Amino acid sequence: MSEADAVDIWIARWLRTRPSELIRRYGCDPRRLYEIWGEERFPGSRTKALEAFRARFPSLTDRIDPGPHARLSKAVHPDQLGLFD
Repeated sequence: MSEADAVDIWIARWLRTRPSELIRRYGCDPRRLYEIWGEERFPGSRTKALEAFRARFPSLTDRIDPGPHARLSKAVHPDQLGLFD
């Protein structure tokens, strides 16, 4: 994958393209998408993608959340055990 692909993946995310479609399109492991969205690979690609998105889809810029990807942990937090008391 290249940085241009990373920019396109960000734009596809904002256009609500399903991750399964992106996996099929780019022939990659799902973890690669999350590395791009977490900016572990290709840091700065989100900023470039936002500029490109604003140029291509100016009417949609107010309908997206351009913020960074937030990972949701599936690990059980120790404080959650208190919910059963």
